[in-house]
Amino acid sequence: MDAQGRGRADNIDPADQWVLNPNTGEYELRLAPSAPQSAVPRPRRGNPPPGAQGGTRTAPGSRGSAPSTAPPDTVPGPRRRRGAPEEPPPGRRRGRTKPKKGKAKKVLLWTGGSMAFVLVAVSAAGYLYIKHLNDNITSVSDDGASTGGFQKDKAINILLIGTDKRTGKGNTGYGDAGSVGHADTNILLHVSKDRSNATALSIPRDLIVDVPDCPTKQADGTMKVIPGTKGVRFNTSLGQDDRTPSCTMRTVTELTGITPDDFMVADFNAVKTLTSAVGGVDVCLGKDIHDPDSHLNLKKGMRHIEGETALAFVRTRHAVGFGGDLSRIQLQQQFLSALMRKLKSNSTLSDPTKMLDVAEAATKALTVDSKIDSIGKLKDLGLELGKLNPKNLTFTTVPVLDNPADGAVKKTVILNPSKAPQVFEAVKADVSFTAVKKQQKAAVDARLKGSRSAAADIRVDIYNGGALGGSAQKTLDWLQNTEGVTKSSQLGNAGVNLDKTTLEYAPDQADQARKLADLMGLPASALKPGKSEKNDQGLPAIVLTLGKDFKGAGVPLTAPSKAPDVDTKSTADEVQCAK
Repeated sequence: MDAQGRGRADNIDPADQWVLNPNTGEYELRLAPSAPQSAVPRPRRGNPPPGAQGGTRTAPGSRGSAPSTAPPDTVPGPRRRRGAPEEPPPGRRRGRTKPKKGKAKKVLLWTGGSMAFVLVAVSAAGYLYIKHLNDNITSVSDDGASTGGFQKDKAINILLIGTDKRTGKGNTGYGDAGSVGHADTNILLHVSKDRSNATALSIPRDLIVDVPDCPTKQADGTMKVIPGTKGVRFNTSLGQDDRTPSCTMRTVTELTGITPDDFMVADFNAVKTLTSAVGGVDVCLGKDIHDPDSHLNLKKGMRHIEGETALAFVRTRHAVGFGGDLSRIQLQQQFLSALMRKLKSNSTLSDPTKMLDVAEAATKALTVDSKIDSIGKLKDLGLELGKLNPKNLTFTTVPVLDNPADGAVKKTVILNPSKAPQVFEAVKADVSFTAVKKQQKAAVDARLKGSRSAAADIRVDIYNGGALGGSAQKTLDWLQNTEGVTKSSQLGNAGVNLDKTTLEYAPDQADQARKLADLMGLPASALKPGKSEKNDQGLPAIVLTLGKDFKGAGVPLTAPSKAPDVDTKSTADEVQCAK
């Protein structure tokens, strides 16, 4: 950008253009510092401001509205010139220099977005720089491979892909300079529905998988199906045969049973520019490391890295662990944890000037899917993730075994058939890999404790909310003819699709709900106290909505209540040393 675009024209300090609004807890861009600001509070949607007499209403968020006699704007004015006497704004007392405690919490809330996951959060931080940063963003169609994008009231699954494409200044000297950009680093980030915990699940690039057929949008707008291949490395799900990130998405779904909501792709420059933007990160080495292949040469102990050195660190594999990709995955997890800790400790996201640098680097380095192709959408995602505490973000890796087909030279891995499915089920069931949910789980389990009514006393309305067609009627027949729940009705489709079956009831219907949960094999998490409805006779009824997890009438819905043991696990607040 030129000087005017960066706010440096006319000797204006760029930091003066970003001010903290204590009412919202967010920094705002002052487009015209000398222009009068409207003092009228922004009206709620659909309601005119008090005292309005007609005329054209100013759009929410617009500046330079008609003059007003109301008190001055709550957004602070530009900083005074050095040496000039300080004059308090008319009508405002001297001495208040700190935002109120509650408003400070709002600042910390969205600042904490960095701790959920750095590649997401640094993009969200850039929403202050709207027009320019929107132009930076590169987006690619998800080709129908996603859920349709993340939602605020559901668990979030983001697929993060790091490619080995050598584009960008100074990258051609690394390894395969002609790479088409394979999926070399892959992390499925799952954030729980209540935002209390998250799991970053690394998928080895050398894992043998079946890549499915991939419908892919072409430049002319037509769709082409790229044929799938069986028994190939996971990293070939991107780049090979012109496959796009949507094909990597489909491969993840095929492998785990989890459909990602969105994806983000980062290249080599992402590591270099992001670490430089935050001033470098601190990593721990348990030994001296010299790896000519990655160009890393560091001594044992805590080391400060950024730029090229940071890239060399995340690319190193021959000089650590067993010298393979699994060892490199652990380095990458350590690096991401260190980067998040740095963002937290130096308050990068509360510094407007530094935020511009981070946002600039992030939006240039990332390619995202078309569902999150603007700063506004990334900001919304980042704020959702900002509710997460880093100590409850667990890094782990898909459990694997050496591929017996490789013989003596081990180059690839296969799924561990006993452990991997347990990990996938735990993620799908929103089970935390930390102890964060112990108290919450105890409260949920308590819903099944207490008296039970007789089956004949249960009054229930049954809806289909995403189960196979006909499930509601089959369940009704089974309950009435097999279990004696005669006061039951099936009312067709619920009008919504639920991932999990729910049973809603009023407090005085808890004994009916517990009995029906026993009959249906519902977990405690399916019970939703506080709500019921009137059936077609006008009598109160509990509401059973069959979700996508419904397996059939009389088939228990068993969801894991505890995360399985995994070979490697760490949390984002831990400092680990590479060995």
